[in-house]
Amino acid sequence: ACISLGSKTRAIGNAAKSQIVTNVKNAVHGFKKLHGRAFEDPYIQAERVKLPYELQKMPNGSVGVKVRYLDEERLFAVEQITGMLLAKLKETSESALKKPVADCVISVPSFFTDAERRSVMAAAQIAGLNCLKLMNETTAVALAYGIYKQDLPALEEKPRNVVFVDMGHSAYQVSICAFNKGKLKVLATTFDPFIGGRNFDEALVDYFSEEFRTKYKLNVKENPRALLRLYQECEKLKKLMSANASDLPLNIECFMNDLDVSSKMNRAQFEQLCAALLARVEPPLRAAMDQAKLQREDIYSIEIVGGATRIPAVKEQISNFFCKEISTTLNADEAVARGCALQCAILSPAFKVREFSITDVVPYSITLRWKSSYEEGTGECEVFSKNHAAPFSKVITFHKKEPFDLEAYYTHPHEVPYPDSRIGRFTIQNVGPQHDGDNSKVKVKVRVNIHGLFSVANASIIEKQSIEGDHNDTPMDTESASKNQGRDEELDKMQVDQEEGVQKSQAEQQNQADEETENAGTETKAASGEKQDHPSQPKAKTKVKSIDLPIQASLYRQLGQDLINSYIENEGKMMMQDKLEKERNDAKNAVEEYVYEFRDKLCGAFEKFITEEDSNKLTLMLEDTENWLYEDGEDQPKQVYMDKLQELKKFGQPIQERCMEHEERPKVLNELGKKIQLLMKAVEAYKNKDEKYDHLDPAEMEKVEKYINEAMNWLNSKMNAQNKLSLTQDPVVKVAEILAKSKELDSLCNPILSKPKPKIEPPSDGQSKANGEHNGPVNGQSAAETKPEPAKDNPQQTKPPGEMEVD
Repeated sequence: ACISLGSKTRAIGNAAKSQIVTNVKNAVHGFKKLHGRAFEDPYIQAERVKLPYELQKMPNGSVGVKVRYLDEERLFAVEQITGMLLAKLKETSESALKKPVADCVISVPSFFTDAERRSVMAAAQIAGLNCLKLMNETTAVALAYGIYKQDLPALEEKPRNVVFVDMGHSAYQVSICAFNKGKLKVLATTFDPFIGGRNFDEALVDYFSEEFRTKYKLNVKENPRALLRLYQECEKLKKLMSANASDLPLNIECFMNDLDVSSKMNRAQFEQLCAALLARVEPPLRAAMDQAKLQREDIYSIEIVGGATRIPAVKEQISNFFCKEISTTLNADEAVARGCALQCAILSPAFKVREFSITDVVPYSITLRWKSSYEEGTGECEVFSKNHAAPFSKVITFHKKEPFDLEAYYTHPHEVPYPDSRIGRFTIQNVGPQHDGDNSKVKVKVRVNIHGLFSVANASIIEKQSIEGDHNDTPMDTESASKNQGRDEELDKMQVDQEEGVQKSQAEQQNQADEETENAGTETKAASGEKQDHPSQPKAKTKVKSIDLPIQASLYRQLGQDLINSYIENEGKMMMQDKLEKERNDAKNAVEEYVYEFRDKLCGAFEKFITEEDSNKLTLMLEDTENWLYEDGEDQPKQVYMDKLQELKKFGQPIQERCMEHEERPKVLNELGKKIQLLMKAVEAYKNKDEKYDHLDPAEMEKVEKYINEAMNWLNSKMNAQNKLSLTQDPVVKVAEILAKSKELDSLCNPILSKPKPKIEPPSDGQSKANGEHNGPVNGQSAAETKPEPAKDNPQQTKPPGEMEVD
């Protein structure tokens, strides 16, 4: 994930990574963690100091990256930067598949909050991609692990519990999943978002910076380019130490102030240096086991992915905690992407994939809060607990007389690695009292969707159209008034309503059952009278009508659609600019290639086909073009290069053609000669009364003979003329003409010679007699009489049996 912005174009991916040191201030990398955060966020301020490129505040308060692009200062939102990367991936896929790509599944860390997830969704929109699902990274790994396993326990058996540990460049995540045949259920996820491979690199960088300060009097931290080079070397050294325990050297030439620097390090030293980091490996593992309520013996295997899990000390920590060997069956670098690809195939109608259902979890508990008019208090209720199954929907019933606001936030802010616990405010509009002035019953559906995003999906008001219905509600309201903060916001019931089409039936029933028990707590808060609410309705014969209500959502750190549209437009312009620049470069390279290639051939393959005088002229011309390319022609529009190439080809093309004609001519002449010989043999055979040709018309055969003679005369005259020319002259007859002559001869003679012999057919009445004799009906019945019979017995048989047997 790297974008390098230049004065004419953008480099993305590997091409950009190679420019990190040369284009320090405009090469943007490590931007995943900037999503959905405010510029003032303490984490962003801490990162800002470490990044070689400049971060700046966007008008909406979020993080922007300030770079120089197309020779002017530009400020890009982090969504635009990720959009560039995704657009490049889209283009790569399209060129590999030779067809357009629209749908994708994108992975995000399991600890991403709603604001961060929505920011990634916006980036996908900017890239012109339709994100089918935002998938938690560890869940993607679990899918990649489980979908190919043939030996998973059956649905009714005890599940197989597997721990997935993912330590990548900048974050550490653990998840425990329970596998059965065709399904996986995430039991718990834990994380430390602030430790990863880069922290180990940092420890090395700090150590060597200090050493170089005393040894060479160099202040590395003040020189961004030197610092980046040191980071790259430390990363290499870290990887070498993973495979080698002895002392390893670190050498960097022309490091700073034209000084070469060198030092060494071994694995034991490195582990000592990183002791504080290694101590952070165990707590998330312990927390995950506690949340999943499992013992070490319940774990089937521990799978590790992510680059930093290759560090021997990290592996050791994980292995020691579980008291068993860890497994490395998954590709540490590709497991997440593979899981996403499989999920994408499952969600797409175009692929046939083994049935596999996935139940993920909500990483943080979510609470709804609302204002209560009763004694000016507030009502609140935890709608999703930590590690609750997801995607999931619930229905909550309120009793209200006027529109009201629901505020969603994370229940325990200290558990969320994000400074703001707000998710959003949802206003339920158009709420009014019943006809009799009573409170209206408002059903609100809240949902954590397939992307892990919380939303108030819909709200509806239940209108009573009969007086008896009111009395049923009254006891419930009064009953609850004492138990809740206010009678207005009676939390009637949380109905459970599994997300449609995402889970398979077993998972659905299981979750349904889980949910009923979880809701027991909520129900005690709510009315005890509610239990009679539903059964008593039919007795009262109340007519109820449900009317959908509009919801106005104001989400925390949400990008407006207008802003996203302007970003989409900008991305389009940048892609156009890249395309034009690529075409310009290709045109320039084509000239350069032509110069080098032609110069080589003038002393080789083309030497015989050009006079010495012309050769000298052309060599001079090529030399001038080469000099022009490195001076005035360094930076010209595409058309100038195309014109230059045409000019060179005007002189080069005839030589190239003479050479090609000379090489190809003998082969096609030989083929034409063979063809003429074969045709002459056929004519000879006809004249000798060969029975193969005795059915042919004499007049037609004369024509064939005439065509053959004409072709022979044409061939001889052309060859005589060609043999008189030197190699430096243009040929009299071209390969294409010879091929055309050969084709013409084929089209004139072949239809005559390959005319089939006429078939002699026996007379038709004799045939029908024969049919009657051998295969006709028995006992003197006529054929006409037998026809209906088989039709009755065998409806498929349409022909009479006599005919069918002949067949």
